[in-house]
Order: sequence, then structure tokens, then C-alpha cells
Amino acid sequence: MQGEIMQRTARAIVAEIERSPFRGRPAKTIFFGGGTPTFLEEGQLLRILEAVIESHPPLEGCEISCESNPGTADAAKYGAMRKAGFNRISLGAQSFLDEDLIRLERVHRAGEIGRAVCLARDAGFENLNLDLMFALPHQRMAAWRRNLDRAIELRPEHLSLYCLTIEPNTSFYKKHLRGQLHLPDDETQVAMYEECLDRLAAEGFQQYEISNFAKPGRECAHNLCYWHGEEYAGYGPGAVGCGMAGLAMGAAGGSPVLSASGPIRPSADSPIRLIRYTNLKHPERYCAAVEAGEPAAFESEELDDATQRVERIMLGLRINEGISVDGLDAAAVAKVRDRGWIVAENGVVRLTRAGLHFCSEVALELM
Repeated sequence: MQGEIMQRTARAIVAEIERSPFRGRPAKTIFFGGGTPTFLEEGQLLRILEAVIESHPPLEGCEISCESNPGTADAAKYGAMRKAGFNRISLGAQSFLDEDLIRLERVHRAGEIGRAVCLARDAGFENLNLDLMFALPHQRMAAWRRNLDRAIELRPEHLSLYCLTIEPNTSFYKKHLRGQLHLPDDETQVAMYEECLDRLAAEGFQQYEISNFAKPGRECAHNLCYWHGEEYAGYGPGAVGCGMAGLAMGAAGGSPVLSASGPIRPSADSPIRLIRYTNLKHPERYCAAVEAGEPAAFESEELDDATQRVERIMLGLRINEGISVDGLDAAAVAKVRDRGWIVAENGVVRLTRAGLHFCSEVALELM
């Protein structure tokens, strides 16, 4: 987004926040992401944060994160963000090799990653995440090790390491169909992931979720709220959120373009029935709806007990703390335990190291 539509969208997000049915509920975490929020002008970015804080007073110790592309790192903006209350920054590094970044069609180059880290540190950010991807086209184990080495040298508090996935209707997907992507085979992908586990453990990182590693006490509080199945409110075009029935429509959730979302504490009398909803994706349509006082959400679904159970299993298995054995079929638990994929003890089911490679299969069995 550029020019007038960017200004218009920023104004609409603020307006949506100010009229949110979730207004007044405190924020456990606040997260700007799903794209490159720092592409916004400083005033626009901070005005949205101000609106969120006014509508959702942060709880003590609230994690306030922002995603940023290394190619858009700006010292003055980072300083203003830190002063305004942002206390965590997440840099989409993806790779420290230019050839990888070119294939991924990223706008930044490897040399800009270290610069962005330095700017964030100089601005006062003491909690920093780096996103990296492995199993990239043409990537070999030696290259992946170099990426891990460089990431560790930059001393982040958190690392998110994701295996490349080919999404439908993308240029990668079309190349994949034409046989133009030379991806590492399954054995190499497994070896790359195992390298993450060994190397980061040796460096003092704790794996707390399948793809996420943190120094002690630096786990991403915002993502943990999602994995725990908590409610969350958010704002922006393309937003997806989840909240109590009766409040959901008219609210918004994490946006693929920009979001300011914060999981919110369920109240003691919160009904079990939840609604997940999606905002209009096209910025102009989103803005027009907000400006007309109409709901920003264009579709919703009720999460019945069966759906919530499925998601509890699928998401809960991803985190190392595991899920309660209550309600699980004993025969199914025994079946995956005998395969060596889980441990079941003290009323909790957790993936083993071998099971980390078969999370989806374990979830399907337990469901």
C-alpha cells in the first residue's frame, strides 16, 4: 500500500479499534504483524498503537511486538517505537545468503539483517526475534549451517525456524508444478531440522514449540496465546480473530497486511461459544466498510465443542508443555505411544523428539 490508501487504511484501523466491541478488555499482548507494519509512517504506526492502548489497557508486563523487514529498518523510527512502548521486535531475516533471498523474492539483502539488529539494539530493544527458513530451493546442509551460525552470532533472544511450505496460487507454487523448484529431499529436510534442535540446545535456546526457540523467559507470549486457544482481538484488512459469540462480528483479527492484535483474558462468566471471523481483505473495501459504520468482518464461523477439541489437540501438541490426556481415547494414545511419537505421563501427552516430525499424524490419531 502506498500514498493515500495507506493513510486511509491507517485511519480506518484506528476508527475500528475505537468502536470495537472488545473495547475496555485488557491486553495480555499486543502484536503488529502479518506483513511489514514498519512500512507505515512513524506517525501512523504510533497512532495505531496509541489507539490499541487506549482501548485495551495493557496488563503489567504486556509484550508489545512489531514485525519488521530488515530492508525497511530505520533508526529514528525504531527509537520512536521503543519510546512509545514497543518492547519486542521480530525481523524477517529468512536467510543470510543473497541467492536465497532472491529466490524467495525478498526485498532485503543479507547485509541489511545485521544492520537492522544493530539499529534495534541501539533503540533499546532487549527482546529480538529472527525468522529463518530452511529446505529452500537448492539449499544444502552446509548453507543451512552457515545461516544458523550467523543467526547465533547476532545474539537474538528468540528464533523462529520454519520449513518452506509451498502455498497454492503463489509464484513458487506455479514453479513447483512446472518442476522448476529443486527442493531438498525429505531426508535432508529432516536432517536440517535435527540440526536446529542440536545446535540451538547447545547455545542455550529452549525449544518450546515445534518451530520456535527462545532463551529462558523469552518465549513469544503472543503466539502462546494462540496455541493455548485463548480469545484474541485484532484490527486491519484481512483480519482473522476469535472471540465470544455476541461480540465477534464487528471486531477484527490479525491481518496479513497490518495487524494490532492482542489476546484478551476471558472473563469469569465468558460463555463457551466462540466465533471466528475474517475481515474484508481488500484495503479499499475494508476502508469503505469502516467509514460507513458497517462491520469490517465479512464471514464468520461458530466454533462448536468438536471444532474446539480438534484445535486444542492440533495446537496444543505443537508446544512442549503438551495437552491434557482428559478426553483422549486411551487406545489412540497407546497406539502413538507405541510408535515412539509421544510420552504420556502425569496426565499430559507430549511429543517426543521423533514425534516432532509426525505432529499432524499424531493429532489425526488422537482426534
